[in-house]
Amino acid sequence: MGHFFRYLPTYLILSLLCLVLSWSFPAQAVTYPNPQLEQQVLDVLRKHPEAIIESVQAYQQQQQQQINQSRQVFLEDLQANPEAVIANSPTMGTIPAKNVLIEFSDFQCPYCAEAHKKLQDLLVKHRNEVTLVYKNLPLPTHSEALSAAKAAWAANQQGKFWEYHDALFTNQKQLGDNLYLDIAKKLNLDMEKFNSDRLLAEPSIKQDMQLAQKLGVPGTPFFVMNGKNYSGAVQLTDIESKLGS
Repeated sequence: MGHFFRYLPTYLILSLLCLVLSWSFPAQAVTYPNPQLEQQVLDVLRKHPEAIIESVQAYQQQQQQQINQSRQVFLEDLQANPEAVIANSPTMGTIPAKNVLIEFSDFQCPYCAEAHKKLQDLLVKHRNEVTLVYKNLPLPTHSEALSAAKAAWAANQQGKFWEYHDALFTNQKQLGDNLYLDIAKKLNLDMEKFNSDRLLAEPSIKQDMQLAQKLGVPGTPFFVMNGKNYSGAVQLTDIESKLGS
């Protein structure tokens, strides 16, 4: 590891240096070093690469501590005042139930589509025990995820979120404006209101996304229930094992 920086291009070392500086000082204090200082810093980094490695590790630890603190506060809020955490998010099941299951999901994520099937089975078996809460987390790698989330939000304004939600996952390979309009028409939504509400959806969706970022959600689907969180492909038994008595 000590020889790593000897083989890095100068521009890459300087980029790493800028990152370290930006972590160590307020944004307004960061300035580009003069050539002489540049060379001195490069010499130090080549002789002591562990300095930047330690800085990166310290930054990562600090970030993880902040995430852990945010998750703890969130879990405490969820236990003490679940209605505030749920806010205006779509819910399914008994309210209030002794188990509140928060789901962060993306309509274009294939793992979310699989989880959707498991959650349907869960609510059939435990309808009086679980409240499912849907939070949006459209990933930037999915080109239609945000548009689909906006359409579902608009459907929710007319009381048809879950019907629309189910149709999106059923037709996940056809996501696009034609599908969004077709589903809305089949659900007998007021099309003028639907289209205007789609334009108003982004602030609410971004609020969910900001919460996910604060909690350090690594991807979708991501679940929080009874003080525990888990992500990725799930089995019905996995969720059932976390239900409180």
